[in-house]
Amino acid sequence: MATEMFTHRTVLLTEAVDGLKLKADGIYVDCTYGRGGHSRLILSRLGPTGRLIAFDRDLTAVADAKTIADDRFQIVHNGFSHFADELDALGVGQVDGVLMDLGVSSPQLDDGARGFSFRFDAPLDMRMDTTRGQTAADWLAVADKADIAEVIKDYGEERFAKQIASALVAARETNPIVTTRQLATLVATAVRTREPGQDPATRTFQAIRIYINRELEELSLTLPQILKRLTVGGRMSVIAFHSLEDRIVKRFMADASTADKLPSRLPVRAADIAAAPLKLIGKPIRASAAEVAENARARSAILRLAERTEGAL
Repeated sequence: MATEMFTHRTVLLTEAVDGLKLKADGIYVDCTYGRGGHSRLILSRLGPTGRLIAFDRDLTAVADAKTIADDRFQIVHNGFSHFADELDALGVGQVDGVLMDLGVSSPQLDDGARGFSFRFDAPLDMRMDTTRGQTAADWLAVADKADIAEVIKDYGEERFAKQIASALVAARETNPIVTTRQLATLVATAVRTREPGQDPATRTFQAIRIYINRELEELSLTLPQILKRLTVGGRMSVIAFHSLEDRIVKRFMADASTADKLPSRLPVRAADIAAAPLKLIGKPIRASAAEVAENARARSAILRLAERTEGAL
């Protein structure tokens, strides 16, 4: 049985699951298992014929999922951008709801050996799936200065991106950048000012992690796949913690919930205009003051809900 020494508090737990409007016999997907907070609550609300499929790239998360002894549940070790292919492999067509809890999980941040955090000195890895892909150290060893600056600026919204990239490229000529402490120290030399209470390395670590794991690309590829697989009345429940992620979700939902606009004064009845395939459900939901007081990482969370309509794709 897998053991977990790092705690994880699931953010917006009941709000995200309530938003799915679960049917006891429905088929649901948790695209981001993490440590199973949302998955376990979904399972507790499903009937004997309900089904839940969860995705995660992290082997530790997959190991945790395998401790769930429930025939209604399956874990898939893959990124959620493979949503449609994995459902096909499982013989699943349409689903009744999909939940996404985006970003890095608390155990990933709190396990210094994973290399996600500047709070620990550890190998500079940052991969969510340690069985595949390039580590952060490998990328920093070969990336052009312009590419490093672009990643740090675009994914970290860091105004000192060029200075940081220059410092990293100059430093690697002498010693390869292979640990989190090395990276954090080098960034600190290049960042002249920072918001009170924020470490100089915060934005750079975030940017490199997002790039290494292709987080924004994965999200952009997955949302259309989800929409195509939702049954009429099926819900999307998406929690984002970062403005770049939330922007992608917000724009996708807005576009998919907007009917085709026709030229003004065209003699067409409203009933004849094709309906949008998605409708927004309520306003975006944020964590309560009480939840933020118990879990500071909930402060930036924002939950968006949408429902599949009869509108054609």
